[in-house]
Amino acid sequence: MSDVILAVLLGLPMTLLVTVLAFAIGAVLGFPIMLGLRARWRPLRLLIRFIVDLIRGIPPIVWLFLIYFGVQIGAVRFDSLSAAVLGLGIIASAYLAEIYRGGFATLPRGQSEAAAALGLDSRTTFGRILAPQALRTSLPSITTYLLSLLKDSSIASTIGVADMVFAANMFARQNPASAGILPFFVAAAVYLIVSVPVAILARRIDSRLRKAQ
Repeated sequence: MSDVILAVLLGLPMTLLVTVLAFAIGAVLGFPIMLGLRARWRPLRLLIRFIVDLIRGIPPIVWLFLIYFGVQIGAVRFDSLSAAVLGLGIIASAYLAEIYRGGFATLPRGQSEAAAALGLDSRTTFGRILAPQALRTSLPSITTYLLSLLKDSSIASTIGVADMVFAANMFARQNPASAGILPFFVAAAVYLIVSVPVAILARRIDSRLRKAQ
């Protein structure tokens, strides 16, 4: 049993690395995409909408295969880790952009008008009034997506990233007589152990932000 746990845990750092890097890419890229979705110029808004729907409409595993096997810059090709992080990061940017957009959509329209009446410029209104409120509103959805991304990172194992699922699969293949499906149960337990504290922390942060409102 200890051998199984140790084998699976060896893949945990890679699971966390893929999740954190992909989420960071998505969190940053999602912001300008969200601005594009809210653009007043209709052609730009429709173009960004098309890109977001395209990204979200293709399964993550297909994106990873396209990037890993299909993208080549000169003689350089992405290694498995880079392809996984880039692919999941691009997907995350589309989903987080929609979450950001939803957060801004819940804000009363009168706030922008009141800020303009007070003489605040658009940058100050956006950065100091609207964005903090939208972030607070979006936090539960952002956390939910982060937990989903943690689980979705397991598909990186299909292109050779040595995460927990990869480690569990390798152990099961190397020990077919004794391992059975135990490595995958262990991987499931580790995913659960990692996810629950994140969900609890997010709920506490959300609760504090609502009290401070």
